[in-house]
Amino acid sequence: MAEPARIRDRLTGLALLAGGANVIMQLARLPVGHGVVHSPVESGNLYRHPLKRTRTTLMYLVMAVDGTPEERKEIRRQINRVHARVRSRPDSPVQYHAMDPELQLWVAACIYRGTEDTCRLLWGEPDERTREELYQDARRYATTLQVREEQWPADRAAFEEYWQREVTKIEMDDDTRSYLRGFARGTFLPKPLQWLLGPVMEFMAIGFLYPEFRDELGVSWSERQQRRFDRVIQMLGKVNRVLPRPLREFPFNVIRWDTRRRLRTGRPVV
Repeated sequence: MAEPARIRDRLTGLALLAGGANVIMQLARLPVGHGVVHSPVESGNLYRHPLKRTRTTLMYLVMAVDGTPEERKEIRRQINRVHARVRSRPDSPVQYHAMDPELQLWVAACIYRGTEDTCRLLWGEPDERTREELYQDARRYATTLQVREEQWPADRAAFEEYWQREVTKIEMDDDTRSYLRGFARGTFLPKPLQWLLGPVMEFMAIGFLYPEFRDELGVSWSERQQRRFDRVIQMLGKVNRVLPRPLREFPFNVIRWDTRRRLRTGRPVV
């Protein structure tokens, strides 16, 4: 009997082009957005430490689906230490706590949805069995932190019900909308890179978003832009399928190696 399909075998650096859209989706729930925008953890601030924040995010993505139980346990411990500090004050207009399993479930659901989309666009449409196997593997995005196994929807049909229900709860205010528009344009990058990469980052971020999220963000998207986006994705899919595996998996393979090295030597990974 064939081994179940695993997300780790479909990790590709080109999927990071959808990363901006996925962050916007996660932060479109107001408590999550405020938790990031108003976080007291300076070391995790994207605008002050863009490389560290990016490394930590990619570390979680690859180790959640490819880490050993012991590695995931240590990663959970280090992330929990940071998340425990990310909580609203009693007088905050939006109440949040980064340790909230319901918010973590939403974030993990967004990561899965982005994973499913990029797998389909860059690898081709999977059959139903493969799709379900990848979905079951994706539960690790949630259960590596506070989400219990039984909180992850039982199958893809249950997930679709969860997703459609939760999307109706997305909401942005001036704080989160301004932050996410700037994020989409790459304003956290040094000016030369921002000028060079910003338009491409924004185009890809908005292109990968679902209409509900575009509407909440307050951005437009024309049929002409959609046709251009489809052509780009079609081309990238062809490139992805012929790249040698080490190149295709970069930078996830380097992040995996570096994380394991840090864990072996007792260095922090968060």
